[in-house]
Amino acid sequence: MACPFEDDPVDVEAQIIRNLFRRERVIRPRIDVFSYPNEYLRERYRFSKESLIYLTKILKPYIANVTHRGLALNTEHILCIALRFFATGSFLYTVGDAEHVGKATVCRAVRRVCIALKRFLHTFVQFPGHKPPRVIKEEFHRVAGFPNAIGCIDGTHIPIKAPSVNEGDYVNRKSIHSINVQVICDATHLITNVEAKWPGSVHDARMFRESSLCHKFQQGMFSSMVTCWGTEGCLPYMMTPYPEPEPGPQAQFNLAHSRTRVKVEMTIGILKARFQCLRGLRVSPERSCDIIAACVVLHNIATLRGERAPLSLDEDGQEEPPVNPVEQRDGRVVRDMICQNHFN
Repeated sequence: MACPFEDDPVDVEAQIIRNLFRRERVIRPRIDVFSYPNEYLRERYRFSKESLIYLTKILKPYIANVTHRGLALNTEHILCIALRFFATGSFLYTVGDAEHVGKATVCRAVRRVCIALKRFLHTFVQFPGHKPPRVIKEEFHRVAGFPNAIGCIDGTHIPIKAPSVNEGDYVNRKSIHSINVQVICDATHLITNVEAKWPGSVHDARMFRESSLCHKFQQGMFSSMVTCWGTEGCLPYMMTPYPEPEPGPQAQFNLAHSRTRVKVEMTIGILKARFQCLRGLRVSPERSCDIIAACVVLHNIATLRGERAPLSLDEDGQEEPPVNPVEQRDGRVVRDMICQNHFN
């Protein structure tokens, strides 16, 4: 006996519609990343095979899938997906096409790796650095003869898309939505301090004034100083050049200061060239700050492991920050003492 619904046109149409909306499972071939030469890996992921293995080992407890069911991605693939996004700054679907995964998978991988790398922020980013202060001062002194410097400080803006909440706070002086990031580095381009949480409208002076590092300097926890751009904001622990130097010691001071402070400009340029996602982030401000912190950790790992630095990008000059008049006067006294003792 034939089924009464066998030739039912309504049932046939329903089956056709269900087939139209059914998504067939597509299993894409996995890429064996470590089978490629180091030049290929550096171009796409910014790290050599040995460094990728190192990153896999330290991040595996935090990014590995808890199951292998459904052909889940392994740790190496998750890491490389995130690194390709950091290195190129491409759209998620573009990274997914290159890595043979879907857009949602790329989004999850980037988020997972960002959170994992933030765990190591205070491990790889330490002030005054991983070396003794005496060694850091000597390295700066060898650059241009500038004494007692323990770091170079500067700010840089990371463009982001306009947020839906407090949108005006993120508009910087160039009318671009951004995160204002404070960076301090040593003479070897190693980032020793980073503040990546302030909207673009916040002034550089406020970033430093409200940082924990500034409070430590004010409490006398460091007997050294950092070099800073500007001509008016001279503090005992933050040296700036003379605004109108006289020929002789003051001119020599400014020259040594400029050659020393250029290290932070070069460091920021290397950071942005190495991880080009920092040219513009298309995520929320909170996630943008996480990505910036993750890129700083990766930059320091690459520097410590001797990875080749890409060509750096040019940095714009920063505004002169307003400072406390008393501290400014004390800073000028210290500057004059350095000028007379070391450049006379």
